[in-house]
Amino acid sequence: MAASTPDTAPAAPRVKRDRTHYLYIAVIVAVALGIAVGFAAPDFAKELKPLGTGFVNLIKMMITPIIFCTIVTGVGSIRSAAKVGKLGGLALTYFIGMSFVALAIGLVVGNVLHPGAGMHLTDAAKQAGHTQAASGSEGPVDFLLSIIPTTFVSAFTGGVVLQTLLVALLVGFAVQAMGTSGEPILRGIGHIQKLVFRVLSMIMWAAPVGAFGAIAAVVGETGVEALKALGTIMLAFYITCVLFVGLVLGPVLWFVAKVNILKLLRYLGREFLLILSTSSSDTALPRLIAKMEHLGVSRPVVGITVPTGYSFNLDGTMIYLTMASLFIAEALGQPLHLGEQITLLLFMMVASKGAAGVSGAGLATLAGALQSHRPALVDGVGLIVGIDRFMSEARALTNFAGNAVATVLIGSWTKEIDRGRVARVLAGELPFDETTLLDDHQAPGTAMPGPRDGELAKA
Repeated sequence: MAASTPDTAPAAPRVKRDRTHYLYIAVIVAVALGIAVGFAAPDFAKELKPLGTGFVNLIKMMITPIIFCTIVTGVGSIRSAAKVGKLGGLALTYFIGMSFVALAIGLVVGNVLHPGAGMHLTDAAKQAGHTQAASGSEGPVDFLLSIIPTTFVSAFTGGVVLQTLLVALLVGFAVQAMGTSGEPILRGIGHIQKLVFRVLSMIMWAAPVGAFGAIAAVVGETGVEALKALGTIMLAFYITCVLFVGLVLGPVLWFVAKVNILKLLRYLGREFLLILSTSSSDTALPRLIAKMEHLGVSRPVVGITVPTGYSFNLDGTMIYLTMASLFIAEALGQPLHLGEQITLLLFMMVASKGAAGVSGAGLATLAGALQSHRPALVDGVGLIVGIDRFMSEARALTNFAGNAVATVLIGSWTKEIDRGRVARVLAGELPFDETTLLDDHQAPGTAMPGPRDGELAKA
């Protein structure tokens, strides 16, 4: 009997991993079917949009409690408040620097390819541009004020990530100041975190349905003609995003953390599939938090870097704003000289902060920024409305990759990463638990041993 028990114990995890493997195969099949339905019956496909919207809303429902639990347990378990401030300052400095790099790359590619040359603007396109401008981005002051929730409870119901981040930091610091009397609170929040991640793992089984509805609707609404007409800007944008990830993020990741970018992207493959099928990086935010902790990055680093990066580290959005601005200016016969390009893009970098990784957010940001800075170009926004959904996918994928890389980099710079564990996880020796989305060795509400306290990764 003693020998049979160990034999049966390992079998259960294998069955669970196989089940989740089939789940993501089903997502791929659902995407293919959605594309086929979108082309074959576009009117019917448009009616399927609520399926995708419903799935995205289910995931977004879990973002606030996951961020809150992760940050409170992470911040509350470390001893120095100054350490958290240093971590946040380092993350913001990196985000701003990488935004400049992304803008520069988009600027170079846009000036080389001139993708907007030869386009023609219709009256309908002009109206679409002004419609988007009406829902454009808010000003910097309004954005800063929007971080403060109306009430303590509204931070959990408003769906604004930065409001949740602010409240979680305040609670984390408060628990930290309570000392040993705050430990029961941390343990309680840790148990809530386990429950929340278990609910998330249940929701993930609806991913094939959501992917089918989302893809079918967008293909039915867009059609192949719009893709052909605007293929140049789409192709240029996708190539630029790939170059940014491969030639900028990849070398930086290897130089700082000695991590291969391809292995990291493969580790996050299921998350990329979710983003591709829903065109929203929000659907992968909770899983990114769980996977970065599993990878070996400390909970405080993950809890601060990932939510903050979702609002401030928008590499794909920066590239999009650059290339779309140049495309519109070329299409309208009003090309911008270099000084105007730099001024406009710096303005957009400020205006874009806080734009969510949701389909359409980048387009509204573009239109709103043009309305404020160069109103004559707003008409041209309507030229890319038809393909923005497909460009939104590239934006979301690039933003997600940038935030994953940023988390590893910040962990390396602050020595809050277990390099040995990173190597084992990326080699497949420590598989991610798709059932709980948490590791048993990482007890919520306690600081991680070794490098998760900033001790081991000094080597």
